[in-house]
Amino acid sequence: MLSLGPVAFLSPWLLAGLLALPVLWWLLRAVPPRPAERIFPGVRLLLGLNDPEVTPDRTPWWLLALRMLALAAAIIGFALPVLNPQEDTLADGPLLLLVDGGWASADDWPDRVARLEVAVDAAVSEGRPVALVHVAAGPPASGDLPLGEAEALRTRLAGLEPRPWAPDAAPVTDWLRGLPEDTPAFETLWLTDGLARDGIAPLAAELQRFGPVTMVGTGAQLRALTAPTLDGGMLSATVLRPEAGPEESRQVAIIGLDPTGTERRLATVTAAFAPGETEVAVALDLPVETRNRVSRLRLEGVTSAGAVALADDTLRRRKVGILSAAAAQEGQNLTDPLFYLRKALEPSADLIDGVLTDILNAAPDVLILADVGRLSAGEQVLISDWVEGGGKLVRFAGPRLAASQGGPGSVDPLLPVRLRAGGRDLGGALSWGAPKALRPFPETSPFAGLDVPADVSVSRQVVAQPDPDLAGKVMAALEDGTPLVTGTAMGDGQVILFHVTANAEWSNLPLSGLFLSMLERLSLTATGRRAAADLDGDTRIWTPEIVLDGFGALVPAGDLAGVPGTRLAGEPPAADAPPGLYSAGGQARAVNLLGDGAKLALQAPLPGVAYRGLGAAAQVSLMPYALLIALGTLFADLLASLALSGGLRRGGGRMAREGQAVAPLLIAGLAALALGRADMALAQSDSLSEADQAALLATSNTVLAYVATGDAQVDAVSAAGLLGLSRTLAYRTAVEPAAPVAVDPETDDLALYPFLYWPISEGQAQPSDAAAAKINTFLRTGGMILFDTRDAPLGNGFGAGGTPNGRVLQRIAQDLDIPPLEPVPQDHVLTRTFYLLQDFPGRHANAPVWIEAAPAARQIEGAPFRNLNDGVSPVVIGANDWASSWAIDADGLPLYPVGRGIGGERQREISFRFGVNLIMYVMTGNYKSDQVHVPALLERLGQ
Repeated sequence: MLSLGPVAFLSPWLLAGLLALPVLWWLLRAVPPRPAERIFPGVRLLLGLNDPEVTPDRTPWWLLALRMLALAAAIIGFALPVLNPQEDTLADGPLLLLVDGGWASADDWPDRVARLEVAVDAAVSEGRPVALVHVAAGPPASGDLPLGEAEALRTRLAGLEPRPWAPDAAPVTDWLRGLPEDTPAFETLWLTDGLARDGIAPLAAELQRFGPVTMVGTGAQLRALTAPTLDGGMLSATVLRPEAGPEESRQVAIIGLDPTGTERRLATVTAAFAPGETEVAVALDLPVETRNRVSRLRLEGVTSAGAVALADDTLRRRKVGILSAAAAQEGQNLTDPLFYLRKALEPSADLIDGVLTDILNAAPDVLILADVGRLSAGEQVLISDWVEGGGKLVRFAGPRLAASQGGPGSVDPLLPVRLRAGGRDLGGALSWGAPKALRPFPETSPFAGLDVPADVSVSRQVVAQPDPDLAGKVMAALEDGTPLVTGTAMGDGQVILFHVTANAEWSNLPLSGLFLSMLERLSLTATGRRAAADLDGDTRIWTPEIVLDGFGALVPAGDLAGVPGTRLAGEPPAADAPPGLYSAGGQARAVNLLGDGAKLALQAPLPGVAYRGLGAAAQVSLMPYALLIALGTLFADLLASLALSGGLRRGGGRMAREGQAVAPLLIAGLAALALGRADMALAQSDSLSEADQAALLATSNTVLAYVATGDAQVDAVSAAGLLGLSRTLAYRTAVEPAAPVAVDPETDDLALYPFLYWPISEGQAQPSDAAAAKINTFLRTGGMILFDTRDAPLGNGFGAGGTPNGRVLQRIAQDLDIPPLEPVPQDHVLTRTFYLLQDFPGRHANAPVWIEAAPAARQIEGAPFRNLNDGVSPVVIGANDWASSWAIDADGLPLYPVGRGIGGERQREISFRFGVNLIMYVMTGNYKSDQVHVPALLERLGQ
């Protein structure tokens, strides 16, 4: 490849033809030899006659220049000139596209994909094999370099997404070291996020063993947010940038639930970078009620997982009511039943004192009763109603509680177990033995994972009656198995009993740090809220509930496996533990990308590595333009020759007639040659707008379309689902759809598509009036929309009350001209357009599917089906998440599980059959409702 500024020639050897132009000029300028003179008397008869055809004795210089220009333009065109050549690629040889693909690449991900497309286009034109490796996703499973045709790589780029964790270079380095010795040399184009991390230098060195390495991209514009903390009642976090820069301001949004339960922005705080600063702390003083509803913090204007910080229960101060039957005496704080409770809870909770009615009116999360024996009937009703409504009651034993128990027949409804009268005394004159230590907490206990100090012992306790269900209520026990803490559910709440006092009279537990940790876990897990405890040494399995994708959006955890608590505490997020919310044993943990104290830094330049910016203009072929110039110049030459020879005068002569005959042939031949050589280049031209290209594709092919929701995860599932359905249609029917496309009702022409798949998500915006009018026109002119709320496990989301997605659908549908609906009848034409079906499952099953009601349906005597004559219903509404069951990857393998085992695969097959029936129904309407099909259908049904 020969480069001349922004222009390069892919076949520069053809330019050698330009050297022949001076010789050709000389040949064309050569004067023919002077004819010999012979006297012929008869010539005298021709004197005075005018010859209409004049042949000049010499070609004019300007005509020669015109011909030289045409020849030069043709030579330059056939040398394959390109504008904006990709100089970071070799003329030949394999190319490795290495993509970091971590959270730091998400904010400018479209630019990165565009840069990859430019590289792939250049590789296609050069005929180079290409391999793609996603560092954050891990090295290829194969031990070889996964080279393939560049054209086949285009489809993978559309589905390429960043991962919500930092890329780990070490596995890719190890993979490179294990490549076979006969691996060919290759060039590497490395799309980096620009951040400094361990392992980058060894990876670059390993790549340089195989060929040149070019790094593209920088992290200078990256911004991120650390995990939120609670400091002195202030909600705080830190905004980071990787290098010092000028003054800059960023907005941090605090997002949570409002009092109605709707998620919204609760507050906004400004992070102002001073010149030269790389981090700035933001703090916000929120009312306790507001702070307790915070779910996450988001850095405005940045779309990456690093710009979202999830909040958990450690940021929420609980309201804890405490009540004791014994009055505190002046100067005797250490014997006060509430003294140790106050010291343990004051840093993390708001304490409420007073009489019982005042405490309950304040709506506490936890109510603690310290040595409260008998309660009046009215107090029992008040506390019982509060617990059953979701409160947590924690009781501590003491002399009063022990004395209030009347033996085996005594039952206290506000205790988790029945107690023996009198209790148990250890180490005294009438002791049963020496004071007992605690045994490790069971895995099912809310205290699981806490270390038990060896010096904690119990000298006295109240003892539980050995009922059959006692073992299931034990949360903590002494070394001899005697229960120390018991608990049970009561309605939506919980009742817990410490079998010792809240002060140091019966044990030294209140004097230990374990007491503080136990109370924190109990208070922070109140009202169904789960705490994020210290996970060091925690071997419990934590299950992901909701996780972040690479763009910072919250998505369901799906089938992600649980991980031990030690994994969450000791290692950064990765593929096995992405950032999100995890739960175990009634507690929760928010795992964020950047913890408190994290910093960002740019990677220093590496020796031997070339660096280029991310922005790269597309490589454009100039060959068509050069050949068009040559063609136009030859046409001008033809006209000039005719003019010089008099061929343009009325009547013309022989030369004119011959020129007029040859001209079309010359033009047609050169045009055919130009088009034959420029087919690839013309495909790269931007003569058609995106809208025109979409219209051309949709009008020349059958195209299944889906409505883009703005949620990257949902849209990716829709694209993969319709791709799977399109391939199934091509394999099984005469319908051969092209690749599915995304449409936006606000801007796109819906009339081009016969079918739209519309997944519903909570974040979808209401269509504008113009978009609603376009949708109504689409529905009224024969189009169909499949609305999928995707929430079948939550119930019928479209019905009364509904689910969040169902309510979004109701809001969207209020402006649409949707006819009356009914569940699909068993004899509807949709059940037999191609396959005979009884139900219509997707990834979920058993949810009703709604379709336009048939008010004029009539039963024909002797016919198994009603004569519905229903045409095509404009809408089909369901909640079975069909796209997930149809979704396939580039290799045709299912992307998401459906059911279990053989039954699940059968459900997926029925889902595909429903999709085939649906599209055939869209394409053929009520064709299969004609009674002429009844004999064949009856034979299929075995009747």
